Amino acid sequence: MDTQTPNTPPEPAQSFTPPPTPPAGNNNQVMAILAYLGILVIVPFLTEAKNDPFVKFHIKQGLVLLICEVIGWFILAIPFLGWIIVPVFQLIFLILIILGIMNVVNKQMKELPVIGAWAKQFNF
Repeated sequence: MDTQTPNTPPEPAQSFTPPPTPPAGNNNQVMAILAYLGILVIVPFLTEAKNDPFVKFHIKQGLVLLICEVIGWFILAIPFLGWIIVPVFQLIFLILIILGIMNVVNKQMKELPVIGAWAKQFNF
């Protein structure tokens, strides 16, 4: 007699599992970094990333920085005084940009010194 069990289905072939997708926070981290790169603050502001509280916080900080930089460009038009003051402000802005990007990389929502409190004024 035959010892095989009748109607045994064949073993299924190994199924393909897609690779895991990167976490959504990674994309939001890139968007938050863009917020500190001058006019590129528009990119996260026009995407759905602005709905994330982490990105929104950094967009507000980046907008304040951009406004301060634009004011600095107008001050540069003042002869002599603007030529002395603006390079100092540009160095300060560069330091604040680096601090902001470091906060994003460390996943922190720390206000930037001096200008951080102004960012709270934005409501969007």
